[in-house]
Amino acid sequence: MSQETISRVTTGMRVVDSTGAEVGTVDLVQRGDPNAVTVQAPAGVDPGGSLDELIESAAVEEPDVPADLAARLLRTGYLKVSTELARTGAVYVLADRIAAVTDGGVRLNVPAGALPEEE
Repeated sequence: MSQETISRVTTGMRVVDSTGAEVGTVDLVQRGDPNAVTVQAPAGVDPGGSLDELIESAAVEEPDVPADLAARLLRTGYLKVSTELARTGAVYVLADRIAAVTDGGVRLNVPAGALPEEE
């Protein structure tokens, strides 16, 4: 269901939260990948300082959130929404937080305050 829903979202769509408040506009649509890489230390490697190096080397530009949340976003799919509600100017919406997609835009099933901000 959520993959079908997120595939109907396009950049520039208006986003409103569960209370009907305007959140912002869709900046990026990323469909989920159930096989998305989760960062783990390779077997037999001392995770001491090398894990941080591994995470740095595996880091991609999006989504700009902590690693555990990034892995969830990549697996489930997400929207990046430009908004004036966040200090950084953007929040991320997990695919399962999308209640509906209509011609009028995207309606969420959570209030804007529950959305993780870009780091």
